[in-house]
Amino acid sequence: MGHRSKPAVFLDRDGVLSVEKSYVRSVEELELFPYARECVRAIHEKGYLAIVVTNQSGVARGYFTEEQLQGMNRYLMEKTGVDAVYYCPHHENGIVRAYANKCRCRKPAVGMIWQACRDFNIDRTGIDNSYMVGDRASDIQLGQNAGLTTVLLESGYGTARLEQQVTPDHICMDLADFTRNVLLGRSV
Repeated sequence: MGHRSKPAVFLDRDGVLSVEKSYVRSVEELELFPYARECVRAIHEKGYLAIVVTNQSGVARGYFTEEQLQGMNRYLMEKTGVDAVYYCPHHENGIVRAYANKCRCRKPAVGMIWQACRDFNIDRTGIDNSYMVGDRASDIQLGQNAGLTTVLLESGYGTARLEQQVTPDHICMDLADFTRNVLLGRSV
């Protein structure tokens, strides 16, 4: 019998696990939804990895340092139980030269997903059964670019504030709605 890799639920951070607040600059400003940890537990119980993929151009824009962001990532992992946090600190119009470039990791580019697949040994089978859950058009486009089932949440920007027209596979109120009504109804 061949080895089958685990699928993943790729999660945006702001508007999914935490309250959308434009640029979150510190751990103190990172306000997690009260259901975040329970949802990550449900994702794990269903046999999925829970992996955060987040654009954090605030680093390139000089709003906070990469070290501050890494502190927020550690806090997020500790408080929610997610398996990993991948982030893109770049923005081509950034003011911090080291991060002011066009990259392959900024959503909707697939760099963070492919890196997670390498790090967690997620093969094609795992990807075909994986999800991208976010609250913005770029999250849905990323999921579509990577061949994932896409889920748009209303708990952040949602359908009312989409930057452009996208068609997600599912629209849910929040992460709890997704884990209850989409994920738990599916067999891995």
